Amino acid sequence: MRPIQDAIPLLQAPKKIFITTHHKPDGDAIGSMLGLYHYLVKKGHNVTAVSPGEIPDFLEWMPGVAHMLNYEAQPKEATEAIKDADLIFCVDFNDYSRTKHLEQLLADAMQPKILIDHHLFPKPYWDFGMSIPEKSSTCEMVYDFINICGDNALIDLDMAACLYTGVMTDTGSFKFPITTASVHTMVADLKSRGLDHTPIHEAVYDSWSEDRMRFLGYVLIEKMEVFRKYNSALIALSRKDLNLFKTQNGDTEGLVNYPLSISGIRFATLITERTDEVKLSFRSKGDFDVSSFAREYFDGGGHFNASGGRTKTSFIDTIAYFKKILSDIHPR
Repeated sequence: MRPIQDAIPLLQAPKKIFITTHHKPDGDAIGSMLGLYHYLVKKGHNVTAVSPGEIPDFLEWMPGVAHMLNYEAQPKEATEAIKDADLIFCVDFNDYSRTKHLEQLLADAMQPKILIDHHLFPKPYWDFGMSIPEKSSTCEMVYDFINICGDNALIDLDMAACLYTGVMTDTGSFKFPITTASVHTMVADLKSRGLDHTPIHEAVYDSWSEDRMRFLGYVLIEKMEVFRKYNSALIALSRKDLNLFKTQNGDTEGLVNYPLSISGIRFATLITERTDEVKLSFRSKGDFDVSSFAREYFDGGGHFNASGGRTKTSFIDTIAYFKKILSDIHPR
């Protein structure tokens, strides 16, 4: 993969550009995709942003969402857009499989592909890119890319809102260790342009439905197990649990972080039964590497303190397997 600087000449004349991100997108995925979308449109390009699936309700407010395609709802339009594109940008994922429905389309596409991502061990698919795991978020990297292009002055309030959302969510509202000085420098720059951060926090964190709030109470009282011997905690949610409170897309976002608020807990896991697979989310404090853990046991990966995995094994068997592993690894 060549440095992203080598792709800049490709952007000197107007192009048809396709941008996508990972399935089940979060704030950083949508924020980086739409932040880049607004920048490229401002540079005169014809841009199509495509989410592989539905986005969470708490991100529906974001500038540009109305122009974005949802592949699950609009497969024909999305497929035509990728086939017509001159360039393809991929943000916040480094393996085609993370896009689910778009995996084969991306694999078959012959146009130059550009990666902007902060996850470990990117696959060797891309022609150009930035892959920096030390960065807080892909949104911070899109901000860096705009600066590399010499276009800091083009950052407007729509771009700022999108990029701030991803940095805010991926740093846990700026509390995770990945919150570096460069993050605060970026936020200061966005604030100096007039960004009002309070409505963004309210839209993301203070817009829950009553059902979601009651679901959280049920999860913490009924579904959380704490393993003091291993400094660990587990939340396991079956499809029945999810249906009990009419959960919507995004309602499980952040649940895995709650056990880490318990004194002494260093490793938290969320196991969720989906229609076609069982998904796992891992979070840790300190020096327990959940990215390596996810890769070794659950066909996953991610960051040192935040990662995910999946399995085709049954929900019950996955829980049993996880508990057996837990007794072997003894997180500290």
